Amino acid sequence: MDDDDDDVPQLSAHTLAALQEFYLEQQQREGTKTSQGFNQYSVGSIEENWQLSQFWYSDETASCLANEAIVAAGKGGRIACVSAPSVYQKLKERDDKDFSVVILEYDRRFSVYGEEFIFYDYNNPLNLPEDLLPHSFDIVIADPPYLSAECLQKTAETIRYLTKGKILLCTGAVMEEQAAKHLGVKICKFIPKHSRNLANEFRCYTNYASGLD
Repeated sequence: MDDDDDDVPQLSAHTLAALQEFYLEQQQREGTKTSQGFNQYSVGSIEENWQLSQFWYSDETASCLANEAIVAAGKGGRIACVSAPSVYQKLKERDDKDFSVVILEYDRRFSVYGEEFIFYDYNNPLNLPEDLLPHSFDIVIADPPYLSAECLQKTAETIRYLTKGKILLCTGAVMEEQAAKHLGVKICKFIPKHSRNLANEFRCYTNYASGLD
């Protein structure tokens, strides 16, 4: 009799059933997306990866921030979304696209958006394509992935390089002092929400008179 199998860990019937159910639900979600001609720009079309500190905005918050960016950019304006894919997706859903937008993002899954996707690592804040000229965006909206002084400081370098002047920053309330120090932004009255509740209080900041107050 072969005793080798005794050392192989076995899943309990309950665990195995739960795992099968999870995979079935996942397949059904993907099947629904395909059958309905799923909109690749809808918020949540690319699922959150918590290991990359990804937390998508609620649909209402994404719409509000997208509208603010459009107004701030002006007719024919250029918008850069730095680590803020929910806003990018909501902007791309708009029918009246009298603006252009790019997404700077570390997660290469967003490369499905073609030439508008720019790989971005906040650890190398100015490692950007040569054709991404300095001060070439009417507004930069950014959501640094981590609530740390280092992450905000490095992301701020990118923001200052890209923007002509206007900045819309989304980060934790605990970063208010650091945000003012590095970007000259002030906290807004608008309270952004996420599709999943976060433990940390989240706020928006701007350096211009916005519609978020």
